Amino acid sequence: MPDPWLAAFHSGQRAAIEGCYRDHFPAVSAAVARVLPPADAETVTHEVFYRLLSDVDLRANFQGGNLGAWLARVATNSALDFRRRRKWEQSHGDESNLESPAAPDAADALEAKRLVDRFRRECLPPKWAAVFEARFLRQLPQRAAADELGMSRTTLVYQELRVRKLLTRFLLRAERP
Repeated sequence: MPDPWLAAFHSGQRAAIEGCYRDHFPAVSAAVARVLPPADAETVTHEVFYRLLSDVDLRANFQGGNLGAWLARVATNSALDFRRRRKWEQSHGDESNLESPAAPDAADALEAKRLVDRFRRECLPPKWAAVFEARFLRQLPQRAAADELGMSRTTLVYQELRVRKLLTRFLLRAERP
């Protein structure tokens, strides 16, 4: 007989995910902190739980057993990926010789602009507008955005996560016919 909790976890039911967050946040945070400094560790810890909430495939990878150990492995791998990505970014800087992605056609660009404008108008609180602009539109690195906005990186990360949550809800609503 299938485990009801595991089925609830795989389907992303709120109670199962909340329980997972409550019960395993300290272990995930500790696993990430073994690899990264505190500001980066906080970011990656929250990204792990965001992925757990939003990524059906990630949840499906857990087939039972020790959830804490599985989450610690996911967290450690995420932290290592983050550290590798950071090192690569630092070693490559803003090289202009990288190929730029193909430009979107005018219709796609116009539709994207309309969606962004509607999101700003309908969902985005003014207090988070600068973070949205810096991180999502201009795609500044967290450190640069925090410096530019005159806030701590931790504050920026918190606001970025809140904006990401609002944006996800908005886009999911926008996709419905």
